[in-house]
Amino acid sequence: MDQHLHNGSSVHLVNTEASTSRKLYRNCSSKMLSFRSSKSAKILYSAASKYCASSSFSTSPSHSEPKIAVLLSGCGVYDGTEVHEAAACLAAVSRAGFEPLIVGVDAGQAHVVDHSSGNETAGEKRQVLAESARIARGPVKPLGAAELALDPEVKALVVPGGFGAAKNLCDFAFKGPDMTVNAEVETALKEFHGAGKPMALCCISPVLAAKVFGDKNVKLTLGKKGDDSKWPFSGAIDAAASMGAFVEEKEVGEVCVDEKNKIVTSPAFMYAGKFHEIQDGVSRMVDYLVKMIK
Repeated sequence: MDQHLHNGSSVHLVNTEASTSRKLYRNCSSKMLSFRSSKSAKILYSAASKYCASSSFSTSPSHSEPKIAVLLSGCGVYDGTEVHEAAACLAAVSRAGFEPLIVGVDAGQAHVVDHSSGNETAGEKRQVLAESARIARGPVKPLGAAELALDPEVKALVVPGGFGAAKNLCDFAFKGPDMTVNAEVETALKEFHGAGKPMALCCISPVLAAKVFGDKNVKLTLGKKGDDSKWPFSGAIDAAASMGAFVEEKEVGEVCVDEKNKIVTSPAFMYAGKFHEIQDGVSRMVDYLVKMIK
């Protein structure tokens, strides 16, 4: 994630015993091979297929509730959406009485990272929509075909973090302030802004708003500077400021509210915190977002 996020030398993403991982994988694979040939497996797979095809299992919501679009960037913190942030966003959206409409960019991931080691998997290719479907529990609507901001039932947009936001929705992870935003993502952000519909972004995803709305004096947070053991990605703060954003330093449980631009942000895993701390901050962010909905 380079110098644009970290202060100092590169950070090892994960340290895991590879031998233990390989042993667990072999055990699971062996059990799955015997399971697939069993009668129980056939029944389970048949039921799963029917469940996925049913109208109740869909990322195209019903017409009974207002919608909030949730933009994913894959599945997994190091090359896609941060799963815990996504889950917190989705839970907060539905708890507030809105139905999540999950969308993603129809594009390949920048690369694939082995989450047990933090190393790039050379030669492997994955698609953002297919990976995002793991979180959505079903097909994900392509962002470019959605025209979300024009849909009267879609009231707001939420963008969870994870390095996928900085690699697949834009290239901030590789180019820093010289980044470019995916054309579909930039269009969606501008259309929501133009329609007066609020947006919420957490973790590293506020750099999208910094780039797109830097000329509009956008106000946002990417956490705090200081202790690198607690705020390992604080280099993003200066990068966002260089793009024109006014960056407020906030604690993990706090939110930054830009009333003028109708943008709410929260640090989430920009802070090396506990799961419940991140969930509380993200939930608070969505609560403020809901207050902005007319």
